[in-house]
Formats: sequence, C-alpha cells, structure tokens
Amino acid sequence: MTRIFSGLKPTGHLTLGNYLGALRRWAEVDQHRAEALFCVVDLHALTVEHDPGRVRRLSRQTATLMLAAGLDPERCVLFVQSQVDEHARLSYLLECTATDGELRRMIQYKEKAARAQTAGQSVRLSLLTYPVLMAADILAYGADEVPVGEDQTQHVELTRDLAVRFNQRYGHTFTVPRATRPAVAARVMDLQDPASKMGKSHEPGNGIVYLLDEADQVRKKIMRAVTDSGHEVVYDRERAPGIANLLEILAACSGGNPGELATVYRSYGALKKDTADAVVELLRPLRERHAELAADPGRVDEVLSAGAERARAVARPTVDAAYAAIGLLPAR
Repeated sequence: MTRIFSGLKPTGHLTLGNYLGALRRWAEVDQHRAEALFCVVDLHALTVEHDPGRVRRLSRQTATLMLAAGLDPERCVLFVQSQVDEHARLSYLLECTATDGELRRMIQYKEKAARAQTAGQSVRLSLLTYPVLMAADILAYGADEVPVGEDQTQHVELTRDLAVRFNQRYGHTFTVPRATRPAVAARVMDLQDPASKMGKSHEPGNGIVYLLDEADQVRKKIMRAVTDSGHEVVYDRERAPGIANLLEILAACSGGNPGELATVYRSYGALKKDTADAVVELLRPLRERHAELAADPGRVDEVLSAGAERARAVARPTVDAAYAAIGLLPAR
C-alpha cells in the first residue's frame, strides 16, 4: 500500500488555506487510500524566535484541529514530531549527507533569513538545516508520497536528492518519495494581499481567515477582501488576482470550477457574499467538533501518545538501518 507522510507546523493558528490546501484532502482522501502518517512538526517551530508556552498551546490546538477536520486515529497515525526520537536521530545523518551549498540555495531560507535580519534578529543555524530535518521526517517512514504546498516542493526535491545520494553511497536504505499537490485551492491567498499566501505565521489581519474565527468574523473578512480594478468577474490570476482568489476559494468549498463560476456572477458583491456563506458553512462542523475535543484534552493526549508509539514502530527499523549503513556501531 502507498504510504503518505505530511505535517503542520505550530507557528500560528491554522487558516482556511491550511484546511483547503491540506487538511481536508488528508481527511477525505489520503487517509482512506493509503497508509497515512500526519504529524505536528513542532521541532520546526524552534527555527525562529518563539515563546515556549505558545508553541505548546499551538501544538495541542493544531492536533485538535486535525482531529476535528476528520483525521481518524483508526485509519491514520497522528502524532507530535518531538515525541518520536527517530526524527532527530536521522536528521544528523542527513546533515552528514547534505551540502552547505544546496541548503543555502533553499528559497525559504533566503526569505526567512532576510526577514530575521531586517527585524534585527540573529539567524539560527536550525533555519538553514531545517530542510534536512524535514527530509528526516519523510525518509524515516519510507513515505512514497508527500502532500505539500507549492512552497514546500523544493524541500521534497532535496529529500529525494538526499535519499538517492545516501542509497548510492551506503546501500539502499530509503524510499525515494514524490511531492503531490491538489489541483484547486492548494495555495489560498491573503484576502488583503492576493499576491501573498494566506499564512498562519503572518501577523493577524483582515486578510487571514482562521479556522476558529466566529462566523461574523469570517463574513467581515471576506466581504472586505481586496478586489481588482474594473467590474467584470473574470478568472485571471494575472489581471485579477483578488477575484481569482475568491473564485478559487468558492470553488474549493462548493466543488465547482473557478472559470465556470466566474460566468455566474455579474458583481463583486454577490461573489463575496456567496463565498462568505460557503466558507462559514464549510467551517461550522469543524469548529463544533473542535469545541467538543478541546473540552476533553485527555482524549487528545491519548490519541497523540498512541500515535507516537505507532510512528516509532514504523520509523525505528529504517533509522537503525541507516545508522548501520553509514558505519555506526549498533547499540547493545
């Protein structure tokens, strides 16, 4: 059976983009068609300045929302990265396989390092090496597929390169994975800045719809979404990125096609209203289920503990094999 691995980083409150671009597909498709492992990748949250208490709170909230979105512990493995030692164990071996040059070419490293320097912050070494930790996340589980957004595709390509290089040097150890992306709404854009992704790590603003926003908040944000010069509703990412973003969101919520939906509307207002209604109804059951789960945190802890045990059982043989292949003595 195909094996899938993917994860969410607890650096902010999950957004509509996280749901439409990843969570919904994991719940509705991936966990039913494959052996699936989904992870709260909390170690990745330590690559930048952070508040420890906030990371813990967001890690729990992220796991709870993953369950609320429909991930079923009977069908998939849901766990927290830092609770499975094999991630950190394998990461060092892959650091010994990667090169300084290929890590410094990573686009996200360049962008995040520049932002940190502009803010007067130091750039942590872990920001440079975190694509290697991401590779360890994937390779430890022998994943065939990695559902990711467009901005993470480069990291999966690095993972493939490291797997091939390790296998060639030390003998076949790792499965070489491939990145997969949903066709529609894989990259939901900020409602106030449609040139930028709707990111959970961004400063809170009217352009970001959070999964736990109240219905009135969702409606206000979408009704205030930036549109484009002119009055015609057209699906054109280049000429009308604001309208294209709304059409893609509506299409993802309703199962329609953005281009076909554009022909239905004669005004921006009507499009915004229908998009707001669709998003509110899409998120209503998720928010209700989250409230139920949040009221019973012990249940969430049980799921994560059991998930970590199952994940550890999958990863340990591969990581142990990698240690042996690279020349390390076995533990006694």
